[in-house]
Amino acid sequence: MFVKSVMIPKYSSYTIDHESTIKETLDKLEEHQIDGLPVLNGDNYVGMITRYGIYENYFKGKQTKEDYLQNTRAKDIATHQDQYLKGNEIFEKTLLSLKDFPLLAVLDEKQKFLGVVTRFDVLAQFQSAFGMNKPGVRIAFTASEAEGRLARLSEIARQFHEQIISIVTFDETDKLIRRIVMKIEKKDNIQKFIKKLEESGFRILNVDEE
Repeated sequence: MFVKSVMIPKYSSYTIDHESTIKETLDKLEEHQIDGLPVLNGDNYVGMITRYGIYENYFKGKQTKEDYLQNTRAKDIATHQDQYLKGNEIFEKTLLSLKDFPLLAVLDEKQKFLGVVTRFDVLAQFQSAFGMNKPGVRIAFTASEAEGRLARLSEIARQFHEQIISIVTFDETDKLIRRIVMKIEKKDNIQKFIKKLEESGFRILNVDEE
């Protein structure tokens, strides 16, 4: 999945004009109950402005509150001018970029604003990938990196008519072993399914009903 698939497009994004005052910016943040806004000059991306950045600049500066709110412009304290996405990145990699910041802009090759990707939406995609929004049984197990192991897992699931909600794999420190977390719909034959996995060489680590 690529960044563009989780991007909020420009026409649905909340933005602020670069000449807007800090008061206008705060009012918009409050109106929409959000933490940050892309700052634009027409279609051109100027940077990002956040609640945290607004408060930080005020307390570090020497302006009076009224002067700061009325005479400081969004463009004056915008940040992240050089930190943005192009849309063709794999969305999983954006989580590190968004770890300490609520959103990033997506720009085209001419630096025109296309939309935003928010930390909330990226985390929602991870929740979906892990099947966190559906009830079921989550099974954690290890498998060797031998060729055909995932195919064998799929074959066992097919034999038992298991409905797979999600499946995620992780590398172990031992490069010959892979950890797999699979979530399936709860059925009466779950114990037989688990036994078949064990008989087929998968080592069960944990089973949780969610």
